[in-house]
Amino acid sequence: MSGVKGGNLGAMFLLELGVVAAAAVWGFTMPGSVLVRVVTGLMAPTLFVLMWALFGAGANPRFPLAGRWRVALELIWFGGGALAWASATTVLVGVIFFALWAINAALRVRLQGSLIPGG
Repeated sequence: MSGVKGGNLGAMFLLELGVVAAAAVWGFTMPGSVLVRVVTGLMAPTLFVLMWALFGAGANPRFPLAGRWRVALELIWFGGGALAWASATTVLVGVIFFALWAINAALRVRLQGSLIPGG
């Protein structure tokens, strides 16, 4: 069972990277001047990373959230990534990204009893 748990945590890490990539792609492809796209392409992923570092990173964030607050954080964070993918590419890509997160979250709850990695 630990192989499945480890694989699921690895998948979560890839999904986390997917959110950061989605924010960058969204920012760099939005309509507007080159300056607006560059600033947005750099700031959007920075803000996502800052939010994750403060509230959701691994098992040791600065301000740990549990229960419904953790659910809200993940819905906002991974949902934001899905919306960014949908906006920057196609709606289907965003839906698939969100579905992968939902499967990952369900497996974390089933295997660990919590959304918190290692929790």
